[in-house]
Amino acid sequence: MDETPALRRAVADDAAAVRVLTREAYAKWVPVIGREPKPMQADHEEAVREHRIDLAFLEGGLAALIETIDKGDHLVIENVAVAPAFQGQGLGRYLLAHAERLALDLGYAEVRLYTNKMFEANVRLYLAVGYRIDREESSALGVTVHMSKPLRGAVPVA
Repeated sequence: MDETPALRRAVADDAAAVRVLTREAYAKWVPVIGREPKPMQADHEEAVREHRIDLAFLEGGLAALIETIDKGDHLVIENVAVAPAFQGQGLGRYLLAHAERLALDLGYAEVRLYTNKMFEANVRLYLAVGYRIDREESSALGVTVHMSKPLRGAVPVA
């Protein structure tokens, strides 16, 4: 990533762009798991209303996004989507670090996320940036890997 992305929070009018980017980013996983991953099927209008979605712009266009959910004592990363043209350039790592800063700003000592076990590249990335595997959960849709990362410098939530 040669330039620092411009970040802004999504608003209702961004829901269609969030949907398009998410579908493009996750399309590569459809042949791996034999179905559309959960983020491709999400109600993006509701997600923009109910969650925090930060949009990353590079080269004049939407390049990536990260969706987080405030759980009151930790932040959950619900979705990290990087446009295919920008994958492999460090944008996902940049957005993970952004979510960790958001969590610290809220006084949280932990960030959590989950992913499909078949998304091996994602699991490797999360492990490489300090996440640990907490548990695996099997369902009719496959195996979900639940991960978390303790954050240094967090001020405990009162």
